[in-house]
Amino acid sequence: MKKMERLDKILANMGFGSRKDVKRLIKEGRVKVNDNVALNGELKVNPYEDNILLDNEKVIYRKYIYLMMNKPKGVVSSTDDPSSKTVIDMLDDKYLVYKPFPVGRLDKDTEGLLLISNDGKLAHELLSPKKRIDKKYYVEVDGYVEEKHIQLFEKGISLDDGYKTLPSKLEIIETSLVSQVFLTIQEGKFHQVKRMFQSIGMKVLYLKRITMGNLILDENLGLGQYRELTDGEISLLKNI
Repeated sequence: MKKMERLDKILANMGFGSRKDVKRLIKEGRVKVNDNVALNGELKVNPYEDNILLDNEKVIYRKYIYLMMNKPKGVVSSTDDPSSKTVIDMLDDKYLVYKPFPVGRLDKDTEGLLLISNDGKLAHELLSPKKRIDKKYYVEVDGYVEEKHIQLFEKGISLDDGYKTLPSKLEIIETSLVSQVFLTIQEGKFHQVKRMFQSIGMKVLYLKRITMGNLILDENLGLGQYRELTDGEISLLKNI
């Protein structure tokens, strides 16, 4: 059974103003519940089943939103930054009322899969070190990546600060002056992928995240584009 909630709280959560603003809307007779003008913001309603209208427009209630973005370079994975454009700045206003945030971070010059949501519980699950969620990257590296490096990454790489990473999976696509590889890690240390390759004397030239857990970057999303997750994708994330 869905939880009953106060009408003013529902409307405020949906971004129609503060509690004070919403109470004024109700007082002005602009809100209806099941074809009846609402007289009190304390009225308990089921936001999923009751028919709520504001100025005769149906209010579609959602508690959480889940967006997949193909993050471009030059954009910060943050809700606010005084000097740079953020991924939240790229969203339509209709999503901003939910107060979304990036689930985890991608470096400013890293592209690829970024989950944006307002579901704090799911974010905690996905980012918890105990969960060891796989994150797969496509990497272009300055230097010859060879079979011997696969074993090194499997054992864990010691970073410049002495920290030894968890075992990771290195897959070679092509080895040349600029090698192409996939790297799957289960952590999110600061600049981790770059520092892992730096530890073996190589420089990352290009970095793109393509998976996070069971979520796979939609190849149809251009850089800077985003879409809502499907019900199936949300279910996969919640059943990690």
